[in-house]
Amino acid sequence: MSHMTKVPHRRPVRQARGAAPTAPPRARRPTSQQWAAWGFLTPVTLYLVLFYAYPLYRNIDLSLRNYTVRSFVQGDAPFTGLANYRTILDDPTFVPALLHTVVFTSVCLFFQYAIGLALAVFFNQRFRLSATLRALFLVPWLLPLIVSASTWSWMLNSDSGVVNAALHAVGIGPVNWLTTPGWSLASVIIANIWIGVPFNLVVLHSGLQSIPASLYEAAALDGANAWQRFWRITFPLLRPVSAITLLLGLVYTLKVFDIIWIMTKGGPADSSTTFATWSYQLGFGNLLPAFGPGAAVGNLLVVAALVFGLVYVRVQRKQALS
Repeated sequence: MSHMTKVPHRRPVRQARGAAPTAPPRARRPTSQQWAAWGFLTPVTLYLVLFYAYPLYRNIDLSLRNYTVRSFVQGDAPFTGLANYRTILDDPTFVPALLHTVVFTSVCLFFQYAIGLALAVFFNQRFRLSATLRALFLVPWLLPLIVSASTWSWMLNSDSGVVNAALHAVGIGPVNWLTTPGWSLASVIIANIWIGVPFNLVVLHSGLQSIPASLYEAAALDGANAWQRFWRITFPLLRPVSAITLLLGLVYTLKVFDIIWIMTKGGPADSSTTFATWSYQLGFGNLLPAFGPGAAVGNLLVVAALVFGLVYVRVQRKQALS
């Protein structure tokens, strides 16, 4: 009877105690493309940190401390928590400023978008002098804000303004546009609408260029009139561009300061005061500046813009998934 040799089972060799550990694999060195990517990212990162992250951090720090002129220079302001936010909430100016901010932002957004969309559809017809007229509509957007606000302040002047002169020519009495509480907010709204329409025109007109002309031709063959073509083709396909236009317009309108301050300075009797002008008045408009409450009002504007930005991102994500 033959005997078969059994091969013993080999166990994995364990490293003996005290033996030198095996060297780990060497990490790959960054390639030239990776170094180039970091080189392009570094200036952008430094810019965001220096001009966005750090100012935002300082503004939050201002709103959580009791800063005076001396402590602002020396940097030894005591920590007060949310006391500055409670101060502005208890201030009698808070509710009027909030209402004025909501009215100013919503009315400006509606009319800027509506007029800009109407002009974009009009100039999309590609008639003679279309490009020239479209370029002329950009003038309010290209002018410095101080020039535009000063021009509107002169036009709406109660005594020598051209608007009251035109009203007088048709038999209507003069209106105190900038010095009456009932008209001051409407005056700055009109001026801001005039300034913001060109931006909406440019963005929406570029969006109309991406809509195929074949869709309009097919709809015309099916008997659709101009309104049906706009409501069934133009408006739905323009929604992504409209969303970003409204978002950018919202962020810009929330922080409008130049127009209101030059024309009315938030008055008379705080009738045109918004959060932007109120924040400036608290921080720099008094002999004893209230840096903390002023920064707190500014942070409310930042939170409002952030909330609408997050809503926009969420809506865009749902549209992409659907």
